Amino acid sequence: MFVRDHMTPDPITVTKETSVLDALELMKKNKIRRLPVLQDGRLIGLVTERDILRVSPSPASTLSVFEVNYLVAKMTVKDAMIKRPVTVPPDMTIEEAALLMREHKIDNLLVMEKERLVGIITQTDLFEALIKLFGLRRPGIRLTLKVVDRIGVLADIARLVKEAGINIINIANRHKDDVYTYVVLRLATDDVSSLLPALEDRGYQVVHVSSYNG
Repeated sequence: MFVRDHMTPDPITVTKETSVLDALELMKKNKIRRLPVLQDGRLIGLVTERDILRVSPSPASTLSVFEVNYLVAKMTVKDAMIKRPVTVPPDMTIEEAALLMREHKIDNLLVMEKERLVGIITQTDLFEALIKLFGLRRPGIRLTLKVVDRIGVLADIARLVKEAGINIINIANRHKDDVYTYVVLRLATDDVSSLLPALEDRGYQVVHVSSYNG
């Protein structure tokens, strides 16, 4: 799964001369919280609702309401924007994009192709991608196994599931230590009564079973 599959293409943009009030109105109207900033078609920044609030005069200041409103009305996107936003190519994987957001402590990435802005992907988009990847909206059973981490263990588990006549929606694993790993299966069934004994006979410890309705 790639960024291009989950980004918002051709996002709404502003220029550095756009007033912050107009930028906020655009965000409110379109139910978004961030706007890429372009100048002559070239990306020069990003402005968010939080950035605008950060540079706006505080209500606790000694300024009068008239003075505060006057100052805000004079402010432009240039006064609030992030000048070097983090960008990614559309063919980056979603897990790489998630790691990049985590490392930079941000909730969005601008998507660039040949120096042209082609999209934006947000934390919410990544959550939605992971929901689809793990098949969370499909009914079935979630099965967690604790197994010895060895070559061929996933293939062996998949074989047992196949022999039980069950389809695998998703399979993932998380290492516990150098010896054991947890294998999480999402199965397209509501009955694993024949599968569990087969797994346990092979030495796989069943640590959790739950059903979900999608």
